[in-house]
Amino acid sequence: SASVSPAEPVTNFETEVSASEFAGRYARDGLRGGHVIMLGADGASRAAAFEALEAYPGGLQLGGGVTADNACEYLERGASHVIVTSYVFREGALDEARLAALVEAVGKERLVLDLSCRRKEDGEYYVVTDRWQRFSELRVCEATLLELARSCDEFLVHAVDVEGKKLGMDAELIRMLGEWSPIPVTYAGGAGCVADLDAVATDGKGRVDVTVGSALDIFGGQLPYDDVVAWHNKQTETLAA
Repeated sequence: SASVSPAEPVTNFETEVSASEFAGRYARDGLRGGHVIMLGADGASRAAAFEALEAYPGGLQLGGGVTADNACEYLERGASHVIVTSYVFREGALDEARLAALVEAVGKERLVLDLSCRRKEDGEYYVVTDRWQRFSELRVCEATLLELARSCDEFLVHAVDVEGKKLGMDAELIRMLGEWSPIPVTYAGGAGCVADLDAVATDGKGRVDVTVGSALDIFGGQLPYDDVVAWHNKQTETLAA
């Protein structure tokens, strides 16, 4: 028998449907802010990402290997924002010079900082980098969010301890984000039914968005995509009322 070490990624789902087809579907359904994440820097990964961006110009955010040198290219290809994590961390610490270079290159209004985090033995949440395998020294707390909000337009926070594991959501993290974040923040991790989406809206005090991935039926899960679209439209109508 074979075993998979904790450091090795596990593939939850594969499909023959192209990234651009998914992007076109999001465009038709008016779902803005979806994530195109490049898991590799090879030509095929870049080509698939560019095709997705072209299918929904201004509607998708792109992450994966983003640096101050290449960020503008992704925006020019149609991304609304670039998502950055590991590039602005070195040796476990926030690299303020690299963050400043990114802001200089694209402007804070086009930058999403990925503060995906895990809980340590002290009970606090710390940002993890390098495909979520390495703890940084940066604690996710009110002071951190207030400081970093000066350099970006949004936060993206994956609850890594539950992400993709069908373990439910991290309600405490959601409540913290709703209470502390001064700018838009998107939570990811463990949402598997419409009731979970409602819980994010409630626990996050209406200030936390939610992203759903592997739980969707279009990605091999049980949650109907059409139900999520209907929920999103209802939320949008409620906010507009």
